[in-house]
Amino acid sequence: MVKSMDINVKEVLGIIPSSLISLLTLFLITKIIGKKQVSELSLFDYVIGISIGNFSAEMIINQDVQYVNGMMAIAVFGVTAWFVNLLSRKSIVVRRLLMGTPTTIIENGVILEKSLKDLNMDINDLLEYCRSAGYFHIEEVAFAVMEANGQLSILPKGSYKPVTLKDMKIAGSKEELDSNIIIDGKFMEENIKNSSKGMDWIQKELKKNGYNKPDDILLGIISSNKLVLYPKNREDSREVLE
Repeated sequence: MVKSMDINVKEVLGIIPSSLISLLTLFLITKIIGKKQVSELSLFDYVIGISIGNFSAEMIINQDVQYVNGMMAIAVFGVTAWFVNLLSRKSIVVRRLLMGTPTTIIENGVILEKSLKDLNMDINDLLEYCRSAGYFHIEEVAFAVMEANGQLSILPKGSYKPVTLKDMKIAGSKEELDSNIIIDGKFMEENIKNSSKGMDWIQKELKKNGYNKPDDILLGIISSNKLVLYPKNREDSREVLE
């Protein structure tokens, strides 16, 4: 006979405030550290991130630990990461020591075996990195550099470089960022003010496309001086079969 589970409701509910406090603390520390902590992890940032995650989990689950203890631990590691990143921007020695340095893996089309050993990589790892970067034929690669954040930067051989307008001696038009002027059926007033087009022009373009109001538009953008519209799909969603 299976015994019924005894649930301590008070203990379960006690996790709610600790979770919210932990989330708030993590958010504030991440803001202090900066976006680099999220998007471009170095080895040092990775260690800091894991440690902060452990402190956060301990603060949520272990009710015997004071909130302030966990918050202090997270704050100390977060401020340390911020201070180290500040030092690394001012000192190349600190940057090389804690953040690491790029390593050349392919040089002039030659695979450097010593670099692979230093990075604890094998040929299969290198081929996988190249495929992820869009190079399925390694003979197309002139230089490959493993960055400090673990990303592989590739310079293709001259004959495999993509053709540009400059190569073809064609003058390109001035590039501008797309402006989202309709999102989920609503005008983005601030974006419209900052765009090169006014509301009158947008209204005329909507009517040209058969819309009197933006209600049925999921996304509307100004791209290359044109109004591009993505209507809402009223049909039921469909699953992709494998």
